[in-house]
Amino acid sequence: MDATVAVTEVREVGPNTVAIEFETPDGFEADPGQFVKLSGTVDGEEYDRFYTLSSPGVKDTFEVTVGVDPEEAGPFSLHLMDLEAGDELGVSGPFGRSYYAGEPRVVVLAGGPGVGPAVGIGEAAVADGNEVAIVYQMDAPAHEDRLDALREAGASVTVTGGDIGPAVAEAMTNAEDEHVFVYGFADFVEAAESAIVATGGDPDAASVENFG
Repeated sequence: MDATVAVTEVREVGPNTVAIEFETPDGFEADPGQFVKLSGTVDGEEYDRFYTLSSPGVKDTFEVTVGVDPEEAGPFSLHLMDLEAGDELGVSGPFGRSYYAGEPRVVVLAGGPGVGPAVGIGEAAVADGNEVAIVYQMDAPAHEDRLDALREAGASVTVTGGDIGPAVAEAMTNAEDEHVFVYGFADFVEAAESAIVATGGDPDAASVENFG
């Protein structure tokens, strides 16, 4: 669907990272892990970019998480960082086949901005009474409060700035009812798939979203 949505809240959730919450438009349905296209005008130029949902649901509002490198960020990314409640953007979607669908046990391997879908999927799975394990690779983590809350709720959460192999080996059981999600840039996806193979798992059975 295509709609215009209003910002309800913008929160700083980590270094150069914000979570942007929008009013859910009528008829919009999405699952944790899917993504939307946000569009807007900056200095007379039209822009659109894709962002993965970081909220566990979309009933009244939905959320995306935006992180930027101040030295490399483009005009639209900087515009998103400066949004305030009441501002409006265009939204299209949802898109993507890598999403949580009620699996009894989920393992989410997240690199960098992959933390957004990781916390969204994790919270949805915990709310359903399912098992959750998250491995998050990032030197300067975002959403630490939500990750802490997931730990307190019984999820396994590992944050590392280095090799994810040992954490993946501990997180994965390769049980029949376990499903693995991978979210991150290409180098992280490659490392995650190698770690899955090292556990005896099948990376082709994982739901993978490569951010490029």
